Amino acid sequence: MDWDADPDWEWHSAADDSPEQLMTLWQEAVARSRSAVAEALADGGLDRLARFTTSSGESPSLRRILVDLIEEYSRHIGHADLIRESVDGLTGEDPPG
Repeated sequence: MDWDADPDWEWHSAADDSPEQLMTLWQEAVARSRSAVAEALADGGLDRLARFTTSSGESPSLRRILVDLIEEYSRHIGHADLIRESVDGLTGEDPPG
């Protein structure tokens, strides 16, 4: 996919995408992310600073970026769990006995 062709693709592309296409997009994004992290780890480790600066002029370390991503991912997992609970009525991790 040409990501530059539509900067807002994520807001309207999924309606016409098949589950297989969405899974492929996700798998490709995961592969790109893993590759970028491996490259950064090889080039300075977790204390390596990003190549960009925040609006306050700081460059976060790879460690900070990864912790922020884990936090954001866990937040979305929690949202998905709330949606699932509203659909099936089950709470917690284990199915009923």
